[in-house]
Amino acid sequence: MRVLLINTSECAGGAAIAARRLTDALNRHGEKACLLVRDKQTSAVTTSRLPHQWLLRLKFLWERLLVFVANGCSRKGLWEVDAGQAGADITSLPEFVEADVVHLHWVNQGLLSTRQIGKILASGKPVVWTMHDMWPFTGICHYARTCELFQSQCQRCPQLQRPGRHDLSCASFRRKQQAYAKGHITFVGCSEWIAGEARQSALTAGHRVVSIPNTYDSEVFHPAPKGAARQRMALPATGRLLLFTCQRVSTPRKGLAYLLDALASPSLKRWQGLLTLVVVGQNAEDVAAELPFPVITKGYITDEAEMAALYQAVDAFVTPSLEDNLPNTLMEAMATATPCVGFDIGGVPEMIDHERTGYVARFCDAEDLAKGIDYVLDGNNHDRLAEAAAHKAATVWNVESVVRRYIELYESLSHKI
Repeated sequence: MRVLLINTSECAGGAAIAARRLTDALNRHGEKACLLVRDKQTSAVTTSRLPHQWLLRLKFLWERLLVFVANGCSRKGLWEVDAGQAGADITSLPEFVEADVVHLHWVNQGLLSTRQIGKILASGKPVVWTMHDMWPFTGICHYARTCELFQSQCQRCPQLQRPGRHDLSCASFRRKQQAYAKGHITFVGCSEWIAGEARQSALTAGHRVVSIPNTYDSEVFHPAPKGAARQRMALPATGRLLLFTCQRVSTPRKGLAYLLDALASPSLKRWQGLLTLVVVGQNAEDVAAELPFPVITKGYITDEAEMAALYQAVDAFVTPSLEDNLPNTLMEAMATATPCVGFDIGGVPEMIDHERTGYVARFCDAEDLAKGIDYVLDGNNHDRLAEAAAHKAATVWNVESVVRRYIELYESLSHKI
């Protein structure tokens, strides 16, 4: 079976990592999978780059301008939304023509427009869409926060600086309704949480919504001795290490402010002199210097082997994200036997079993986050949590299970043609 997977980037971001891993897994299992991207960062023969890059860049800038104007010419929250008004027509490309199944992933920022998604549906090819955030079933936002208007009709978008009854979210919502009516989509939620949210959207009416998690590479992410990993990553040989990582550290929804508050909590006072915070991501150097613990910054790491060594080297991983689906980082950390701490939000509580594989803190509660960090670092809990975390990763997110579910889904759709 020929499967065409489509994602804006080949490597940058969680959706890119998930799409690339699935492409590789499908090919190892005898399928003919190709990943089509706008931004290609490797020489992988299974990844194809869209032609006319200069035109795609112009379309991307044009769409950003449209969003900027619709946002009242304000940069605030500019990257939290996408209008889906610009992108490439892929339906004449050989990769599309030869495909038996078209599998969309994260297609924003000038890769595919809503109109072009409608054209893909009109081709009659089976379409699967893995939802790495909420954009496929909202008007313009990637995460709706407390807004529930997507359940009926997006308008007066709270993420726009100038919301209105006929604002950008309303227009985009209606364009999606028109596009989605041209065919059938099987929406796939990486978590049960996002699948449940999608089922409530007016945009998914008449379409199928299922849940299949992402997977990871067990040959890369696995338990290993901490001493060797710390030496490889030039980290302190003694003491406790706590890891925080995201693509851009300064992104508000990643919750760095809550982590900084948690680290200043009296609940972690006993770890002063013993704990070091390791930060990975763009703008990692912006972490407050006045923290009561030393900070080591590593910048943005794209090499998976290097990232695996970092997980193996630390004692715990913390994700204070305020909006998230099924973070690859949690999966990777748990696979290396590293206990995790995160807020009770999105798909996080599906991944972390409270006080069994880590600690799920009350949402936006920095003090409870601090208690969670203390809990997983405690010698009376750590080894038990680490063993359970590795076991869960190996049994729930293993590549054999995940890729088989996708192949079964593709085959069921192909038989309906």
